Amino acid sequence: MKKIFPILVFITLFASACQAGGSQAQPTALSLPTAFPTNTPPAINAPAEVSSGNKAGEERVSSVDGMPQAYIPDGTFRMGALDANNQRDEEPAHNVTLKAFWMDKLEVTNAMYTLCVKAGGCELPQTLKSGTRESYFNNAEFNDFPVVYVTWYQASTYCKWTGRRLPTEAEWERAARGDDFRTYPWGDDRPDSSRGNFNYFVGDTTRVGNFPAGASQFGVLDLAGNVAEWVNDYYDGNYYAQGASVNPPGPGERSQFFNRVVRGGTYQDAFIDIRLANRASVLGSNPNAADVYSTEYLGEFSPKIGFRCSSD
Repeated sequence: MKKIFPILVFITLFASACQAGGSQAQPTALSLPTAFPTNTPPAINAPAEVSSGNKAGEERVSSVDGMPQAYIPDGTFRMGALDANNQRDEEPAHNVTLKAFWMDKLEVTNAMYTLCVKAGGCELPQTLKSGTRESYFNNAEFNDFPVVYVTWYQASTYCKWTGRRLPTEAEWERAARGDDFRTYPWGDDRPDSSRGNFNYFVGDTTRVGNFPAGASQFGVLDLAGNVAEWVNDYYDGNYYAQGASVNPPGPGERSQFFNRVVRGGTYQDAFIDIRLANRASVLGSNPNAADVYSTEYLGEFSPKIGFRCSSD
């Protein structure tokens, strides 16, 4: 996918994704909280429940949508292509220094997004199906699966409603790469079906957090495969060469160019496109466009694109 494209009630679910491929290694399901809209959701910008200390990988849970977040400490990491499959827009590899932040451990789910819709803070996804399922967003069977068919603006709106924001591209890569030079979130081992949902092993989205073997150094899950993820940055294939090295915000808005970066690869992608350095350019939203139903206003949306949030 190089250029395409409440108070809360927590329940513990155990499920395993159905994998194709016979002899492929099978993932172990991870117990995760699931948010269900049982009461009126909290107001926008409600604070997260924070545990004591600020250690790498420490977890806190949002009181708005039940999302667990991992603490990513401040530090300097190597950003860009560091492997033999590097692409031009991943060059040059360069050092980036970031202040500490929190990153969602999971992709935002249908159940979580439903909370925002019911609160009047979000619009429904552009369609309620997934790639192969006619009933998806409105089907309880898929509550814990990533929300898809959301535009960049819808993703950004949801994150703001929760008191969070879309991550910058540098934050996304820091959460995936950690403190070394790994090629994939889990390290350098070749991907297989125990580490993520990619290469049509499943053929559609899977339950979030279902591949603990694919976790990053900081415990962030699903950074390779399942759905690609919107980040805040505009796309510029030459941005790395501009030398922004401290908390880079991404390139500025350019007239009539609203492409945004998506990261992480999808359930259809081969191993080369779930490398953590891989970048993709997708048309983002232009909220200043006159016609709110136009492609210009909405941008692109896809059954293979979702998102996660971050916060300071």
